[in-house]
Amino acid sequence: MKLYEKTAHELHDMLVAKKISAAELTNNLLARIDEKESNIGAYLEITREIALATAEKVDAKIARGEEIAPLEGIPCAIKDNICTKGVKTTCASKILENFVPPYDATVMEKLNAQNLVMLGKANLDEFAMGGSTENSAYHPTKNPWDIQRVPGGSSGGSAAAVASGEAIFALGSDTGGSIRQPASFCGVVGLKPTYGRVSRYGLVAYVVS
Repeated sequence: MKLYEKTAHELHDMLVAKKISAAELTNNLLARIDEKESNIGAYLEITREIALATAEKVDAKIARGEEIAPLEGIPCAIKDNICTKGVKTTCASKILENFVPPYDATVMEKLNAQNLVMLGKANLDEFAMGGSTENSAYHPTKNPWDIQRVPGGSSGGSAAAVASGEAIFALGSDTGGSIRQPASFCGVVGLKPTYGRVSRYGLVAYVVS
């Protein structure tokens, strides 16, 4: 079953109905990453152990008959300019290649409270300054539909991960199009929330406003 082709809503319903387990879903996505990542380059780091440990927590919760939140147990990618406690946040720069945040961004605190299954940190243009994800200090990201083309940027890793089935959904950041433009290049939906609706605490922002 190609679980990576289903929506977060569909997968939530399947988890609740016990048609699949969170561990099965997570392993399905990790297998897809193993299959596609060498050609796409959507990720800077894969957090395999963290993802599987979280999935086990969700399965235990379901087994106890507890309700789960809509995104609980759903595997996703996190743009690597969003601080993740205990997991490197490099902003695709050699300047921060060994930076491990001692705290989570607010958005991560909220998602972790719902047992977010973080598959890994997604590639971007260095410090989110670019429109093609060719300007990462580590490697470029390719467009999943045609690897001779760019996925857009700066959240190109996030968009490419979703488009290639390497994540069900992903977080990005957007100052002047960095979510919307790569979403359009990769044929996925990208939403920039109204400014102020989502806390920027823990985001290594392109600019301060």
